[in-house]
Amino acid sequence: MADSSRGPEDDVPPVAPLTRREAAEAARRSDEPSTDSGPAFQSHVRAARSELENQVAHARAEFEEANERIKERTGRDLILATAIGLAIGILLVLSLIFVKWLFVLYALAAAILGIFEFSRALKAAGRKVDLIPQLVVATVLVLTATFVELWLQWVAVFVVVAVVIVWRLVAQMAAKDGRTYGDVLADVLTAGLLQLYVAFMASMVVVLLRQPGGEWWVLAFIIVAVASDTGAYAAGLSFGRHPMAPRISPKKTWEGFAGAVLAAVVAGVLLALFMLGLAWWMGIVFGLVILGTATIGDLGESMIKRDLGIKDMSSWLPGHGGVLDRLDSILLSVTAALALYYLFTPLVAS
Repeated sequence: MADSSRGPEDDVPPVAPLTRREAAEAARRSDEPSTDSGPAFQSHVRAARSELENQVAHARAEFEEANERIKERTGRDLILATAIGLAIGILLVLSLIFVKWLFVLYALAAAILGIFEFSRALKAAGRKVDLIPQLVVATVLVLTATFVELWLQWVAVFVVVAVVIVWRLVAQMAAKDGRTYGDVLADVLTAGLLQLYVAFMASMVVVLLRQPGGEWWVLAFIIVAVASDTGAYAAGLSFGRHPMAPRISPKKTWEGFAGAVLAAVVAGVLLALFMLGLAWWMGIVFGLVILGTATIGDLGESMIKRDLGIKDMSSWLPGHGGVLDRLDSILLSVTAALALYYLFTPLVAS
């Protein structure tokens, strides 16, 4: 006879305790999303991905629009100009810091390419240019700067200028093409200009490089020239309203020049104190002098291009133009940097 005092729960068999493995497996299953929430979760992921793609596309469109506005206003492709400028700058700095004599090849390549593109632009404008003799004597002039004294370098430049002038006169007499006296005179002056403006200035960089600590002076004046150009670009783009020289370079403004002054002075002081070992006031002088020569060089090349009826010397450097379009502010600053070296170095040493 069954015991009537037993309840329904007494009929349930006892549950065996879970092992550690079984408890862990149960906990893992409880953390997994249920199959009912799968479609909702996937829909949420797709929506988030679509939102991210839309934001990326919007940001890219805004950047491209801003880049087009900058390109329309300044004539430069900002992305390409920045990338190429950084690549050239890195190679320049590495050559000066680690093996400074590699910079001679840098200067030689700049002189040869500069003369080549300048000669092509001059020929397109109707000038007669003897390209091969120009390249040969330019190479000789740059390389002689690596081992001769400064006064002999001045003698060398007079010799190479005489060579290209005589070559042009002899070639003209042999041609007998009926060119007028004014055209022949312009051709002769052009022949000398190519050597003085490009090859001689490039050789002066090598002369400065040869001096004790010269690699730091070369790097310093290039940094100041680039900083002033960058400061002018940024300030002119942001605040430029009043043209500086509209007939020569319409896009240059006084606001941009103010930005160049600030950038050049700051860079000059920092370089004087931490790189060249000069006094702070020497850094101000250094920055302002290089700014002056860089500005004159930039405007001078703009006048030459306007006279030739071209926008850029070439298109070899996308976003920049040609080699001379990047060297215009640097070439004329070389002699100023060399003069400041001879002026300030004895003052610091005394």
